[in-house]
Amino acid sequence: MEIHFFLKGMALGFAIAAPVGPIGVLCIHRTLQFGRFSGFFSGLGAALADAVYGAIAAFGLTLISTFLLGWQFWIRTAGGVFLLYLGFRTFFANPRKEDKMTTHVTLIGDFASAFFLTMTNPMTILSYLAVFAGLGIIDSARDYQGASLLTAGIFVGSAIWWLILSEGVTFFRKRISVEVTCWVDRVAGLLIIGLGIVAIFI
Repeated sequence: MEIHFFLKGMALGFAIAAPVGPIGVLCIHRTLQFGRFSGFFSGLGAALADAVYGAIAAFGLTLISTFLLGWQFWIRTAGGVFLLYLGFRTFFANPRKEDKMTTHVTLIGDFASAFFLTMTNPMTILSYLAVFAGLGIIDSARDYQGASLLTAGIFVGSAIWWLILSEGVTFFRKRISVEVTCWVDRVAGLLIIGLGIVAIFI
């Protein structure tokens, strides 16, 4: 079993997920507002999207990647509009209550929204293609087993990062007052709005 493909995928998934972007800000906000599961499920949605893009690159699905890159303006615009919506919703969010709980429906919504947002950045395909080429695995992973292990590794590595982030924020959650949480919501909302504007106009 070519386990090295899985390990390389884990490293790639972790490394590409780790930089703080709109999903990272959203994960932090949701963890503070609703708890660890909300933040982690948001991260899992992003991890699945990373795995999808990683699979497109690993399996060499040129038709799909060409279509997504060709329509990237409209896809990014849709993502930007959704970011603006989330940004304003985050900015005007009510401070969390200690007894506030998320429902299963909310967790599904957290997962789906993060998946959608991550999928609205087709340039992720190019990121994986560039890294695959740089590591010399873009050709050797063309067999189904290698590509499948690589894709699975990307999902697991990305999910590990989101688990670490959500648990880390949860550790400090009870030590943060409602007033501080309110300011965090305002800052997070402004950051997400700014990222939405960038996605639409740049």
